[in-house]
Amino acid sequence: MRKFSFVLAFALAILILAIPAPSSAQIGVSIRVGPPALPVYAQPICPGDGYLWTPGYWAYGTDDYYWVPGTWVRPPFAGGLWTPGYWGWGGGFYAWHAGYWGMHVGFYGGINYGFGYGGVGYGGGYWRGGAFYYNRAVNHVDVNVHTYNRTVVNNYNHTSFNGGTGGVNAHPNADEQRYANEHHTPATSDQVSHEHAASTNHSQYASVNHGRPNVAATAHPGDYEHGAVGARGSESARANGTYRPGGAGANGNRGGNGGGNRGGNANANRNQSHPGNTSHANTTPHAQNNQNNRNNGSHGGSQGNNHAGHPNQGGGHQGAGHPQSSGGGDNHHGKG
Repeated sequence: MRKFSFVLAFALAILILAIPAPSSAQIGVSIRVGPPALPVYAQPICPGDGYLWTPGYWAYGTDDYYWVPGTWVRPPFAGGLWTPGYWGWGGGFYAWHAGYWGMHVGFYGGINYGFGYGGVGYGGGYWRGGAFYYNRAVNHVDVNVHTYNRTVVNNYNHTSFNGGTGGVNAHPNADEQRYANEHHTPATSDQVSHEHAASTNHSQYASVNHGRPNVAATAHPGDYEHGAVGARGSESARANGTYRPGGAGANGNRGGNGGGNRGGNANANRNQSHPGNTSHANTTPHAQNNQNNRNNGSHGGSQGNNHAGHPNQGGGHQGAGHPQSSGGGDNHHGKG
């Protein structure tokens, strides 16, 4: 009996190691049924300076997936960036790898959550001088904050898990492997409460909403009424007009839906230069060198900077409502 227990434990350890994940990833629940596709939804307006967008995701309850709405969150420390969690297939089951805060954006399964999270790094903004600069191309920001505008490439894929049949084919690149060993801070108490609130809302469960949750995104954690928006095709979106294809953008650019698959048809620019001056400083997209071709899971080329003060602005694949061209420069504006 003791020998059988040892063999069983050893086999389980081998299965877990088969899942593509950074060495320091926190693995939570594991199940055998994959999560639904990512819903299409618009981003609520940013509530104020210093808030960062954390994308929505499917969590798992007792016997069903439920949607945790995307929301604006204050990071636990200045310079903090959010690495979203993701579902990964390996060893015969799907395991949840929890998200975390850090100084760099690490590996999140190659999932295109949209709004700057295009599967690799973060193209929605960057920290500099203690302030966060928002990319208006992928964020609904109409408040008095530092902004710039950089067009990102569109890609249409709503796959919500890594690996397995139909999953995103992606593995951590060299930078992401290094970032995995840095100090990380888990989700804030607001984020934990936000997920718990979703778990107690019957309409958030996939068996009820059929992949189109009535509350797909919120302006504040846990606030399902003020500034909340429904997924495209949901009852609330049809009734209240909260899905605005010409407004805040759906999973990507303002007015678009995003999808990214590092193992599919996606090109990520990972070699981004510093934006320079923040007052109307313009650079052309041709200054972005060493574009990585991510087709078929390739990870060659130079890696960009996904950390405070150095944005990874071109790696996202967002937008479907209003497809963005690859041209256009960066227009930086300070507050006011």
